[in-house]
Amino acid sequence: MLVKTYCAAVMGLDAVTVTIEISMTRGVMLHLTGLADTAVKESYDRIKAAIQNNGFKMPVADLTVNLSPADIRKEGSGYDLPLAVGILAVNNKIDSSRLSEYMLVGEIGLDGKLQPVRGALPIAIRARKEKFKGLIVPVQNIREAAVVNNLDVYGMESLMDVIQFFNGDQTFEPTKIDTRKEFYEHQYDFELDFADVKGQESVKRALEVAAAGGHNLIMIGPPGSGKSMMAKRLPSILPPLTLAESLETTQIHSVAGKLSKGTSLISQRPFRSPHHSISQVALAGGGTNPQPGEISLAHNGVLFLDELPEFSRSVLEVMRQPLEDRKITVSRVKYSVEYPCSVTFLASMNPCPCGFYGDPTHHCVCTPGQIQRYMNKISGPLLDRIDIHCEIQAVPFAALSEMKPGEPSAKIRERVIKARQIQEARFRSLPSGRAGVGVVHCNAQMTERMLHEFAEPDAASLDMLRMAMERLKLSARAYSRILKVARTIADLEGSERVQSHHIAEAIGYRNLDRGDWAERGI
Repeated sequence: MLVKTYCAAVMGLDAVTVTIEISMTRGVMLHLTGLADTAVKESYDRIKAAIQNNGFKMPVADLTVNLSPADIRKEGSGYDLPLAVGILAVNNKIDSSRLSEYMLVGEIGLDGKLQPVRGALPIAIRARKEKFKGLIVPVQNIREAAVVNNLDVYGMESLMDVIQFFNGDQTFEPTKIDTRKEFYEHQYDFELDFADVKGQESVKRALEVAAAGGHNLIMIGPPGSGKSMMAKRLPSILPPLTLAESLETTQIHSVAGKLSKGTSLISQRPFRSPHHSISQVALAGGGTNPQPGEISLAHNGVLFLDELPEFSRSVLEVMRQPLEDRKITVSRVKYSVEYPCSVTFLASMNPCPCGFYGDPTHHCVCTPGQIQRYMNKISGPLLDRIDIHCEIQAVPFAALSEMKPGEPSAKIRERVIKARQIQEARFRSLPSGRAGVGVVHCNAQMTERMLHEFAEPDAASLDMLRMAMERLKLSARAYSRILKVARTIADLEGSERVQSHHIAEAIGYRNLDRGDWAERGI
């Protein structure tokens, strides 16, 4: 007798349908084929215990199990449920007439309880694409899977529930999620607000420019000047996620198993702040069974690296290509997966090991050699990929004691959204399929050709830029960064052309290119 059940293998952010074929003949052996990893091979023992603990007997027969397509590696414990259902069906304990209509995924405990798995959302998307009538998942995965419409999604507590479902012994209702209501309900519920920040108007301005154009930014200042406090408030002034961005972001977190319990859609831009002891694999993604790293988990949001020079040099260098290409590819011998990582990169650092170089109120105790070694931990090519360098001073007591709140995030966000709308309209007008132009949403993503078209400086601005390039010995990449930032400043002002004062402000955001910083080793 032959029975087929259906599951899915998650490859990157996508899922591939896996057909599980189970054939029963006379004998006592189990034959498992189809490039299964150790977790799948061990599933037979879990399934055997679960079936017996729920009052059924394992068939005394020769079972041949094939996982098709055989050239895709099957990893993880999500195959437990379709394997158990197939074994019971081939032994006539489950009605197999409806198995072809449903995709199943879930890990089974020894008592038959279903445990959550990673990647329920991309599996649900694949089930709908393959025109399955429904998807059966553990109840803990129900909210993320039920986001997909035009698909009946059932959350089951145990193997017994699944048996009763297929045998018609009990009626189960599919879970329905109002996707738009879930998405818009908590979009502006921010715990942190810029109204709490006293002083630091120049830094707030730099963060507003970064948010408006999607620019990367680094803050340099002494301990206690508010770098981390302001960094954590950046998501509150970013434009809200679109529904498409939310689905893509949720998909990444689903694959990584990082979705909070009860979460169906991520409605706010993610903010990721890994510790400086993080490894290359944890930051960029990969591993034996490739998983998204912190860069991809921050996709469509903010990646914040506090105390940047404390990170390993090799960890920082692995970021260079992802920041430029906004995607990262993890390659293995037989396959490769690609994760998106379009992030606003935000970093902070002290100006020296003690933190008080150039501070008017504290004496720096670092030697020139110590300062140079500290600054040399950050390479020039990485700094070139950071559009805005912002120097911070400690807030004076008079500003701290002022009771008047600062400008709220909502007002800053209004200006940022208006600037982004200008950019969206500008890039939407580009002829489709033009060579060298991909999908561009903000100024930070502009190509060199687009810079010439939309951010060409006038004669006075060009002279100012030439002088800055020669004096600061800027690279060609830094030249492009200045023009992109100037275009964003012009958009915030509502100006159609980039003018000299826009260029001047953008040059002012290249603090680490100045001579006094360059002498210290950068």
